[in-house]
Amino acid sequence: MKVSVEISKYPLTEADYVSAIQDFIDRVNTHSGIRVVTNLMSTQLFGDYDTVMNVLNKELKTSFEKHGTSVFVCKFIPGDLTEKYGQ
Repeated sequence: MKVSVEISKYPLTEADYVSAIQDFIDRVNTHSGIRVVTNLMSTQLFGDYDTVMNVLNKELKTSFEKHGTSVFVCKFIPGDLTEKYGQ
């Protein structure tokens, strides 16, 4: 099963919030087997459900441990929207 996830991160404790957001984006980009698309408002992950969820499990935990309190707003959509909309 494929999944598309849209994520926005809002660090609550970082004085330099941009670096906390960029750190998360950089880490998800190191994983193979998923497609990552970033724009000014969010980061989108596309791929196999289990692969994407394993990446999120690891990187959300790392973000909390490394940067403290953050809010992650996520949308999960079944299917790979890049296949449907050609992104």
